[in-house]
Amino acid sequence: MQGLQKNYSSIEQMTSQLLQNNSRTENSREAGVSFQDILSSKKEEAAKNLKFSKHANERLATRQIDLSAEQIERLENGTTKAREKGIRESLVMVDNLAFIVNIKNNTVITAVGDTEDSIFTNIDGAVIS
Repeated sequence: MQGLQKNYSSIEQMTSQLLQNNSRTENSREAGVSFQDILSSKKEEAAKNLKFSKHANERLATRQIDLSAEQIERLENGTTKAREKGIRESLVMVDNLAFIVNIKNNTVITAVGDTEDSIFTNIDGAVIS
């Protein structure tokens, strides 16, 4: 019998371990962040990381469009508004500049200045920011 006692924990020891594990789990839940909070912060982070496609960068360069920090912020805000409205491909107007933005990929597809006649196709919404 003594050989068995060395290999197995008593009921009291197992109960104590179980209670300790439960209290650790409850404490970590209370101190932790909910899934919804994490998801929301990731969405906000993604919205702030607006990317420019190779095509958009080429258009900015060839059309000599220089964006200020304030204009980029307004473009990001316009993209966020479009996302909130469920728009997938958006025309975002900032001052006299037009941007086509793929909302799902958070990517500026192209940029157009005010000196050109333009037709915009394959968009499902527009934001003037």
